This record gives sequence, C-alpha cells and structure tokens, in this order.
Amino acid sequence: MNLYTTLQKLSVLPSVSGREDGIRALLSELIAPYADEVRVDNLGNLIAKKRGTGEGKTVMLCAHMDEIGFLVNFIEDSGLLRVAPIGGINFAASAFSEVVSESGIAGVLVPDGKTKPADYGANCFAIDIGVKSRKEAERKVKIGDFFVVRGGVRRLAGKRITGSPLDDRIGCAALLAVAENLWQEMLSADVYYVFSVQEEVGCRGAMTATFGIAPDYALCFDVTGTGDVPGADPMACALGKGAAVKIKDRSVICHPEVVTSLCTLAEKHKIPYQREVLLYGGTDTSSMQMTGSGSRAGALSIPCRYIHSRVETCDMGDAEACARLATEFVKALPEGK
Repeated sequence: MNLYTTLQKLSVLPSVSGREDGIRALLSELIAPYADEVRVDNLGNLIAKKRGTGEGKTVMLCAHMDEIGFLVNFIEDSGLLRVAPIGGINFAASAFSEVVSESGIAGVLVPDGKTKPADYGANCFAIDIGVKSRKEAERKVKIGDFFVVRGGVRRLAGKRITGSPLDDRIGCAALLAVAENLWQEMLSADVYYVFSVQEEVGCRGAMTATFGIAPDYALCFDVTGTGDVPGADPMACALGKGAAVKIKDRSVICHPEVVTSLCTLAEKHKIPYQREVLLYGGTDTSSMQMTGSGSRAGALSIPCRYIHSRVETCDMGDAEACARLATEFVKALPEGK
C-alpha cells in the first residue's frame, strides 16, 4: 500500500464531525481485504477485526476519520450563509478558503468586509456560494448543512507534504498500512482497527468503541504539534525525525509500559522515533484509556505544522515510521489473557 496515494484518496472526501458517511464507505472498502470482520457501530465508528488465536490480549488501534468544519445556521436575504463552527476552528487560518458542502456545493468562506483579523470569529464569517438571494440559496442548501475547507494534499520538497485535512487522514492512512502489514501474521491477539467519529468535538466515537471492545491495550494515531517553526512553543517534536511516541498531552498521561515498549522496539528495529510531550490539546487516547475498566493506552503521533489550517504540513517518513512501529508493537504483545 502506497501511503501517499491512500492519503490522496482520503483527503478529498468531506467528513465533518457527525457526517462521516462518505469517508467511512471508502475506509470500509480499503480495510476489508485485511480484516476478518468489518462493521459499523451505532454511533458510526468503523470497526474492523483481525482474529487472533484466542490465546492472547485484545488490542485496539484507532484513528479518527472526522474533520473540523462549518454548520449553516442562517441564510441572509442576500444569499450569504452564516455558519457555526464544528470543532476547533481557527478563523484567521480559514479566512478566504474555498469550501464545499457534504452534497458538493462549492463556496468561499469570507469575513465581513470591515472586520480586522484580530476580531475574527464565527459571528463575522459567512459562506458565499455565488447566489443572488435567499430563495436561490435555499434551493441549494438548508439550515443544518455542513461545509468543510476543500481537501487535498500535494507534495513539497523531499518527503514533505501539505494540504488538508491531514488531521487525521494521515493517521487513517497509517492505520490502513498497519492492517496490511499484519494481515499475513499469525497473532495470538485479537486486533481491532477503529476509524472513529466525532473526535474533533470531544473524542466521542473512541469512547463508545472502546466500551464495546474492552481492549487490554490501545494505541491512537493522530497528529501532534511541532517546535520546529519560528515562534513555536519549545517542544522536542519536529518534522522528519520519525514517529512521535506520546508521553503526555493536556488530556492524557500514557501508560508507561506502552511508552517503554514503543521506544524499545523502535531502537531494536532501527525505526526513527522521538518522544512527545505536548502541553496542549488531546486525542482519542484519553477516551481509550478511561472507558470501561480502562486500557493500557498509548499514542503514535505524526508531527504536523499549522494544524487546523488548509496548509497542514507533514513528513511522509514520519507516518511510515508510525506504521512500522505499530506493526512491531502488536507483534510483540505478551502472550496470555
């Protein structure tokens, strides 16, 4: 599986939190050759299972398939669409972006004419879909429709790529690569691949999926911030230095057994890695750690510059390292229930 080619396919499908149908259908098709079972739970999580021998642990690997976006909550007489944010929108980064609705309606996200960038917020932005009146707009959209920044990725120099939504389609692509790597392996553990919904609005999907699976071990795939651009907060993670083994972020302290195992395996198999301490943000890891009776949870992060912008930037080598390291982690899980 070519990770970049897979990422290209995943990035162009609108998939705002709560409306993940399109991306779920594609991921279901892509994961099916590498799983014994594929199903969708009541919340909308896509869950694929590779059966083990029944003599080992249960492990859950998770990447979220939703993205941030905009909900239409009012239509002006002029036909402009007023919107509410879904997830952590940076309106300065989103201003003057091309957007697309879940049904394919194109538009542009623009601030009110005299609003200064320092005052950007949801109350002063609208989507212009090119119509002349409210009546004309209502033929194309309705209250409650979703829009996202038009997705897509492209190459920069070397292994660097940019575009959106790398958060977290690049994690989904890495998870697919792990499934392919493990398909021919004889494992004692049952392995669950979960593509979760509604991470951007509170890590909701991972919570229900974890409750149903009750894993012994859990591993999350997501992006993380970096300290390698001017003005960034001091942080050890940087593009091109390998998989980021999360130690903590604002929502979680990862299980020390998982952290130690990942670092040891990376050194043993000569997989580039770095240690991640993030002073802000959170991922599905926290939900996976605390749901039900809890799990030994950890995370492999892909360093990303300019998160939640239309020019998120990653290094494909880091994503490849995450997939390799997760593969070795599952293969090395201890025997026995």
